[in-house]
Amino acid sequence: MSEVPAAVSVAEAIDRIARQDGGRLLSSLVGSLRDFQLAEDSLQDALESAVVHWSRHGLPAAPNAWLMQVARRKAIDRLRRSANFRAKSAEIAHLAELENASPIAAEPDPIGDERLKLIFACCHPAIDRKTCVALTLRSVCGLRTEEIADAFLDRHDAMAQRLVRARDKIAKAGIAYEVPGPEGWAARLESVLAVVYLIFNEGYASGSGSHIRADLCDEAIRLGRLLTALRPDEPEIEGLLSLMLLHHARRAARIGDGGGILTLEKQDRSLWDRAVIDEGMALIERALKRGCPGPYQLQAAVIAVHVEARSFADTDWRQIALLYGELARTADNPVYELNRIVALSYVEGAGAALGRLKLIAMALVQYQPFYAVQADLLARDGQIDQARLAYARAIELSQSDAEKLFLKQRLSEIA
Repeated sequence: MSEVPAAVSVAEAIDRIARQDGGRLLSSLVGSLRDFQLAEDSLQDALESAVVHWSRHGLPAAPNAWLMQVARRKAIDRLRRSANFRAKSAEIAHLAELENASPIAAEPDPIGDERLKLIFACCHPAIDRKTCVALTLRSVCGLRTEEIADAFLDRHDAMAQRLVRARDKIAKAGIAYEVPGPEGWAARLESVLAVVYLIFNEGYASGSGSHIRADLCDEAIRLGRLLTALRPDEPEIEGLLSLMLLHHARRAARIGDGGGILTLEKQDRSLWDRAVIDEGMALIERALKRGCPGPYQLQAAVIAVHVEARSFADTDWRQIALLYGELARTADNPVYELNRIVALSYVEGAGAALGRLKLIAMALVQYQPFYAVQADLLARDGQIDQARLAYARAIELSQSDAEKLFLKQRLSEIA
């Protein structure tokens, strides 16, 4: 009977290390191997070995050091089994030398943070932005392929194929994963910001059931703060950090007592974190004064209009529609147009908004919020039967328990 708790304890320890230190370990391995796929596979081999060895002998004094040592040995084994063994002999010799070295070298570097270093390493300029962002989210941040596909409005199978093709291309082209110095940051910054934003977005609108995953939101904000320290006076970094802070400041008011989502109209604004809002507002004001508005700054400006309003009725919807219009002009993203239509519905009426909605329907055919917006507009326009159908489709596409509960409540209200 005593073996069961021990096994559970080992499993919990390994899971905790994988979540908390996985990025740090992988970053160190990538630095040693210059091969992301080999590093990832070898670390997974080491974690599997840990399950067996630690269950028998207990946790080692330095679990991370043990994992790094075993991962390097697993990498040597994989290289020895590879078809081009002779070509890999120099790498094998290099790894053999590292076995007696410190498992995680504490070398000074400009970035400092291991996870951010690995994100920079993965956002290689030789790989197209969408692919490198998707790979980074999958490998470094642990998001599931389905979650990444949803973030890009892609089919799940299409995203899986993209990731497989990307790994093959990287292996065949011999693209080395290296942490760039300050001179190489600019070429990767756009992709790095996209990774951080999508980490936050997955936490803020999680499909895991609780709807808000504070751990992902906090991690994204932490990375945003690190980026502002690395690149001070960069307006898009300030815009992204402001956007995340202004969203996160309202988290306490977003979920009702029954676990359902509360819209802006129903949220208790006294629960909003005014200190965080003040920080976010100062950031976006400073960023916009630099005169180079980008998508993160414009999105933060939208949220700033919301948080400045004393009530839902006081919201400046014309200003929000103008900001989303600018976003739609500068980026090929139909979601911006969807949000512009929502804002215009409070200016022009639901009927006029429904006419605009038809123009983007094909682009968002698998996008759950499209049907939620459509249902709301139909209900406000008095088309109750059609609204019911749209709500049913939105519920079918939803991945979040809180979201489904919210949509079912809205459906019951119009019934």
